[in-house]
Amino acid sequence: MIAPTTIKEMDALGWEAADVVLFSGDAYIDHPAFGAAVIARVLESNGYKVVVVPQPNWRDDLRDFKKMGRPRLFFAITSGAMDSMVNHYTASKRLRSNDAYTPEGRAGYRPDYAVTVYSNILKELYKDVPVVIGGIEASLRRLTHYDYWQDRLKPSILVDSKADYLVYGMGERPIVALAYALDCGLSSDEIRAIPQLGYLADNPPVTDYFDLHSYEDCLRNKIAFAQNFNIIEREANALNAMMLVEQVGNAFVCINPPYPPSTEQEMDAIYALPFTKLPHPRYKDKRIPAYDMIRFSITTHRGCFGGCNFCTIAAHQGKFIQSRSEQSIASEVAKLNDLPDFAGNISDLGAPTANMYKMGGVRKDLCAKCTRQSCLFPHMCKNLDHNHDNLLALYDKVLAVKGIKHAYVGSGIRYDLFLNSDGYLDESSKPYLEALIEKHTSGRLKVAPEHTQDNVLSVMGKPSFTLFEVLRSKFDDIVRRKGLKYQLVPYFISGHPGCSMRDMDALSKNQYLKGLYMEQVQDFTPTPMTVSSVMFYTGLDVKSLRPLFVERNIERKKKQKSFFFNK
Repeated sequence: MIAPTTIKEMDALGWEAADVVLFSGDAYIDHPAFGAAVIARVLESNGYKVVVVPQPNWRDDLRDFKKMGRPRLFFAITSGAMDSMVNHYTASKRLRSNDAYTPEGRAGYRPDYAVTVYSNILKELYKDVPVVIGGIEASLRRLTHYDYWQDRLKPSILVDSKADYLVYGMGERPIVALAYALDCGLSSDEIRAIPQLGYLADNPPVTDYFDLHSYEDCLRNKIAFAQNFNIIEREANALNAMMLVEQVGNAFVCINPPYPPSTEQEMDAIYALPFTKLPHPRYKDKRIPAYDMIRFSITTHRGCFGGCNFCTIAAHQGKFIQSRSEQSIASEVAKLNDLPDFAGNISDLGAPTANMYKMGGVRKDLCAKCTRQSCLFPHMCKNLDHNHDNLLALYDKVLAVKGIKHAYVGSGIRYDLFLNSDGYLDESSKPYLEALIEKHTSGRLKVAPEHTQDNVLSVMGKPSFTLFEVLRSKFDDIVRRKGLKYQLVPYFISGHPGCSMRDMDALSKNQYLKGLYMEQVQDFTPTPMTVSSVMFYTGLDVKSLRPLFVERNIERKKKQKSFFFNK
């Protein structure tokens, strides 16, 4: 059974009312790659009746917000798999003409700042029903943040949305705990003690917390904003984090510490839920581009310890890797054979960083004390187990599943996990790269050096370009020995803080890029809750607080990107 989306579907199930009504800015696809589907399934598995309202019309008489009636427990809101502003606008702030998460790729089916718009409508229509916001947009705007599209600092999304609670990060455990608390009639104080929850309070909490600079202080002083971010990032990367409190006017934004990283058993339980892996039947005969991209993909783990300054993965999924068991993954792979049009080819066997499966600290007690943003930059942590044997064993197990012809890795990889300037890092490194290229690349191995100039890479939190030179040498050697006509495809970013016209000119002329497929460059977009966005706004190196060159002019940012194509 897939969650109902209409009163007619709800009536067919014999429901008088839903426990939770979930509004999403995306089309509803019952696949574990989509957060709304995961939350719906997790709540359902805990005995709650969940209704999903995908892409409600916010422009008319608001019937989409009224049709499912009043839920017994709460309304839940997500903008979808992307921040709605990233979904709508390019780095040059030009409105996009399509939306991959909408049937037929049509644009205009969700508002700007979707979480805030949906929440305000519901708070106006149902003043006494709790509203819970979550997903990428809410999670990464949980405290004072820089909004590139309005070019200003904005307070926590809890302020503008008027929501009662904010669930940040991967929300399975806090959303179930919140549903249980409301179902049991627990007190406000008991509810506000739930981990990974944010809320707005009239007074500061009585428990221990870290007192951040107020929103108003951040408006007056960019250094205060940078200092706040350093604390937020530190606590986000800590196994034993503190509550964060930030004053906004006369109110206090309170962000509870997160749950511990999910165990293998908890991860397996999520992916064992009965996802149909199909769009809701309401979309019959309609193409949803984002679904086409992930329909035959398999998620192996969550989290990333790479710590790239422009990336939000660790801020949302966490720094510590949370892996599924081989058995869980193989079981999901076997079920792909039941899907329409599956021809035996897995499009992506991966995660945010595909080759971090089952990696982590050798001594967990050291990890518990560590607050490093990255386990890889500026140098690899000596406590990190970066062996690829577990991943190689997983690849073999997946390829042994009946009906599987190919298992491609479409997600990004970190080549500094198996290479250094001298060559391979350990005994598993060479077998891994050979297997990746020979068996798990569909013709193009995509990697992300991001830039060629080490001064820019240092600001990005990325390793020296020398490492890419080693990778290309190893790649060329393998494809030559194996007789493969494969391509190495590097991705780059232009316009990042610290990057000048001279740096882009040097990138475009780098000799190690000759002969490569060269159309993969992205103009940097400052997204909420990244080191790079704080640098962009403040013009400061976040750690040292020293001045940093930042190109803010959109036309000059476009010119930086143009160097890439005018070689």
